[in-house]
Amino acid sequence: MKILVTGANGYLGKGVVKQLLDDGMHVIATDFRDDLIDKRAEIKTADLFHLQDPYSYFSCPDVLLHMAWKDGFVHNSVNHIHDLPSHYEFIRTMIEGGVKRVAVMGSMHEVGFFEGSINESTPCNPQSLYGISKNALRRLVELKCRECGTVFQWLRGFYIVGNTADGCSIFSKIVQAVRAGNQEFPFTMGLNQFDFLDYDVFCKYIADAVEQSSIDGVINICSGRPEKLSDRVERFIHENQFKIVLKYGAFPDRPYDSKAIWGDDLRIQNIEKEKEYKNVCE
Repeated sequence: MKILVTGANGYLGKGVVKQLLDDGMHVIATDFRDDLIDKRAEIKTADLFHLQDPYSYFSCPDVLLHMAWKDGFVHNSVNHIHDLPSHYEFIRTMIEGGVKRVAVMGSMHEVGFFEGSINESTPCNPQSLYGISKNALRRLVELKCRECGTVFQWLRGFYIVGNTADGCSIFSKIVQAVRAGNQEFPFTMGLNQFDFLDYDVFCKYIADAVEQSSIDGVINICSGRPEKLSDRVERFIHENQFKIVLKYGAFPDRPYDSKAIWGDDLRIQNIEKEKEYKNVCE
């Protein structure tokens, strides 16, 4: 299977590319830069928004895994709105070119303020430019895939825990603060509950979802359970033996963050069970 991964040099993309390669996939990896991309991949640096025939340029892949996105952690960046037509145009051209399946990285921020477990049918009412743009792209690509008979997968991500400094999550910022020699880390009260997934597990779930096509549509890439933010961050500090203390109450909670929100993991667990069954049978 030949899989094109966009955003392959990003914080998430680099790990997903590595996992796909470890699984024996033929990976075509693209981004503006390639310094973090696993060299086993077929690497093509490119500006996706200015390619005339991306399907041919990327050697006619079977699957498009679209992870490219600017300012993902800056939820009200105007770039989300400005870039939306270009994201759609790139994906539309790939579909019309002949790609058989499209998988796009989504976000729980599409849902907006919601309390409880999110499944593939949960209504979306996004509260940030990031969430609005992701949700709009989901609906646009779903319509185009239906029109052309292309298999559509929307991989809805939640909160990812990684211990590297090359990201913009709270966990990456803690790593950056530790390396800078800081003794305290400014924090909210940390009372909200979210769905956390370790980085390696996230990459595995994305790869496993993309390597199969029997389960399509919205697939939550999640743990399936809520955990209080303060508990997960304190545990992260302990797991990495960091000598830094959280300064509680330094920042207010974001007004659009839910008090308790997590993903329904039934579909991703079915994918995992199917893969495990196939591995046993081989």
